[in-house]
Amino acid sequence: MSKYDIIVLGSGPGGYVTAIRASQLGFKTAVVEKESLGGVCLNWGCIPTKALLKSAQVFEYLKHAEDYGLKVKDAEHDFDAVVKRSRGVADGMSNGVKFLMKKNKIDVIEGYGKVKPGKKVEVDGKDYSADHIIIATGARSRELPSLPQDGKKVIGYRQAMTLDKQPKKMIVVGSGAIGVEFAYFYNAMGTEVTIVEYMPKIVPIEDDEVSKQLERSFKKSGIKIMTSAEVTSVDTSGNGVKATVKTKKGEEVLEADLVLSAVGIKSNIENIGLEDVGIAVDRDKILVNDYYQTNIPGYYAIGDVTPGQALAHVASAEGILCVEKIAGMHVEALDYGNIPGCTYCAPEVASVGLTEAQAKEQGYDIKVGKFPFSASGKASAGGNKDGFVKVIFDAKYGEWLGCHMIGAGVTDMIAEAVLGRKLETTGHEVLKAVHPHPTMSEAVMEAVADAYDEVIHL
Repeated sequence: MSKYDIIVLGSGPGGYVTAIRASQLGFKTAVVEKESLGGVCLNWGCIPTKALLKSAQVFEYLKHAEDYGLKVKDAEHDFDAVVKRSRGVADGMSNGVKFLMKKNKIDVIEGYGKVKPGKKVEVDGKDYSADHIIIATGARSRELPSLPQDGKKVIGYRQAMTLDKQPKKMIVVGSGAIGVEFAYFYNAMGTEVTIVEYMPKIVPIEDDEVSKQLERSFKKSGIKIMTSAEVTSVDTSGNGVKATVKTKKGEEVLEADLVLSAVGIKSNIENIGLEDVGIAVDRDKILVNDYYQTNIPGYYAIGDVTPGQALAHVASAEGILCVEKIAGMHVEALDYGNIPGCTYCAPEVASVGLTEAQAKEQGYDIKVGKFPFSASGKASAGGNKDGFVKVIFDAKYGEWLGCHMIGAGVTDMIAEAVLGRKLETTGHEVLKAVHPHPTMSEAVMEAVADAYDEVIHL
């Protein structure tokens, strides 16, 4: 039996990052992967979707070339080539992870892994042992009883990335990050898109003003949006799909070529041996302490299988913290209140911390500032004036409670707020940090200035 210091089950952005950090710390490390190195994120999620979205963005630029004083005749897209480019990007990233495994002398065990009692992992009938076993098996597309996925007419995100033919009409159920990103992509490519959202607003976890702005931008782009609506049944017997949607006004039947179910994710915790080992689970999540130890010594869990936010950067941070704790380093528990969320539709959405409503609910006396990109020189020059930056501060102590952005490139800007909050920056410190002009990022400074009644350009 092969013996390791650490075995990581799963090689997504949680698993492979954990394995690399473990190896850096001197542990003899192996990672188990049943499919492709990089997991869902690199192969079917974060990375290839961004490649699709970039193609959509470039196509939109071509269609609006005259807005920039340019002439492009009859701009067309090749849907197959767009999908092929996305797959090529994913393959390149996966090969990059293979290189990192070799560079860091990490053994890659290919096959389906299960944890066993006695600090063992079984992979396709063969046992491996380790002092520490870290479960990082991730998640998959969640299925609703009223919306069973057949992979053809009712699909999840994996099928949405590799369709043989572009649909003329599509219904997207759910308006979280996955739903709105695919809605934007297919709409930009020319598909007629309808979003059906159960909650009263799209991107429900975002600040109310961000949600309203995205809805305006999407409707301007031709996307139909139905909120406070629920798909109660689908009929796939004909050529396309007939979806029955229950709304406040009654029932409505929508017809489309296919339905994309984007109603969240389901943790991959079945059939991996948790019951045999006695690892505690609650509501589809493995229970862990602040350092990702389960109730059974020697077994740990990180990423989407645990109760924290199901985000790639969270899984990576958890894995690094987990192995550093195992190594005896002094580590602090992760601050889940300072995790940024990013959505890569157009306009992009990015946020960290409390929304305005949450801050009020928690009893804060707040200062709120907002700066629209319509007043930004860089946004005007770039032709991307939709959106704004919104900041929320505690009026008493100046603590930066939350930051919410919608607009071009804001997913690259949110890190300023994350770092500022980590360093306990006050609003006045942000104001006195000189921001470059003209940039989109100076909107952060302007929004803070607005909160403190010092705004110049409004």
